[in-house]
Amino acid sequence: MAQQDVMIDVQGLGVSFGHGSARVDAVRDVSFQVARGCSYGLVGESGSGKSTVLKALCGLYPLQGGSIAIDGRACIGRRNLDFYRQVQMVFQDPYGSLHPRHTVDRVLREPITIHKLERAESRIREMLVDVGLGPDFRFRYSHQLSGGQRQRVAIARALILKPKILLLDEPTSALDVSVQAEMLNLLHRLREKYDLTYILVSHDLAVVAHMCDRLGVMVNGRMVETLSDVSLLNGQATHPYTRQLINACHGYDRKMIDGFVRYE
Repeated sequence: MAQQDVMIDVQGLGVSFGHGSARVDAVRDVSFQVARGCSYGLVGESGSGKSTVLKALCGLYPLQGGSIAIDGRACIGRRNLDFYRQVQMVFQDPYGSLHPRHTVDRVLREPITIHKLERAESRIREMLVDVGLGPDFRFRYSHQLSGGQRQRVAIARALILKPKILLLDEPTSALDVSVQAEMLNLLHRLREKYDLTYILVSHDLAVVAHMCDRLGVMVNGRMVETLSDVSLLNGQATHPYTRQLINACHGYDRKMIDGFVRYE
């Protein structure tokens, strides 16, 4: 990958919690690159470290080792406002990520105020249309919205700053199955419209295959395999854990469950 095409560059990333005998190495020596305008998936079971990688990227967790560079600039220490103009995150839980006493208008206006941007009114109207809600939702509270509508508001809040990178932490897992496809299609359209670079965390290989150009498979804080979407769909995974994940996507099978192996 040519260096000028690299939007996200993660090398030897390490994240730990606790000290001494209580220390937990949540992420260990994880490296990957994401090209400008592409989508990269991090997949693995709960506790594999994939969400921790996202939170380290956006500065919520300190690094114990390695480096992160965004658009050629090293990310060291606390992130500043310029960083958050470029990088935004959409969290898993649409019920917990919106303030219950704030209207949609206030939710979307807050980042505009913090970053001292102009055209607040037109930005809010434009973004509500872009995420498929429209102006009728502007002065509603979160309890007046469905789960899918709340997640659309969360996406609008992330995009209202016109960032270059969107970090997506299981953005559809808390939604009804009937709504998940709509949300994935929305994210695909927004990526094309705004030329966004995505990192998508999911435990669902089908979601990652639909959304991502490349993916990394994580187990116990380590990345054990990287694949293109074509290689995944063609069954070219080489690591036994990845093959186990693929088999699990085919539905419940007693023989497969009995043969399940936990990788350390």
